[in-house]
Amino acid sequence: MRVLVQRSKNSMVKVAGKQKGKIAYGLVVLVGFTNDDTIDDIKYLARKIVNLRIFDDDNGIMNKSLLDVKGQILSISQFTLYAELKKGNRPSYIKALASDKANDLYNLFNAELKSYGIIVETGVFGADMLVSINNDGPVTIFLESRNENDKKR
Repeated sequence: MRVLVQRSKNSMVKVAGKQKGKIAYGLVVLVGFTNDDTIDDIKYLARKIVNLRIFDDDNGIMNKSLLDVKGQILSISQFTLYAELKKGNRPSYIKALASDKANDLYNLFNAELKSYGIIVETGVFGADMLVSINNDGPVTIFLESRNENDKKR
């Protein structure tokens, strides 16, 4: 499981020209799944995300978490996080999980985030979305649920 987290202000997602999700302040989380991802991967990354200390304290130091600042999450499914470009210039997505299984994990992931008392807005899984991200900082963090040797953390 991979996520790209961006600290954000005023981000939103539209599907077919209509606003689907919007946050005023918090994190935009782009999330992708691969084979063998489990609920343990989901729980690990959800816990990491809500506890990431990337929001400024009173001294302007990134020392507060999403929970501390009572921020929101805009969660967007993003199979392209598993793009591979070892050969040529056209990405291969062979490592991305099949959409039916990925959708189930995406729903579990969003439910896990909500279990922390976070407001979670979403796009539409598998849809062509227009995501507007006002990256604050900019702050962007890439997280994976497994290390390079595919050992679970």
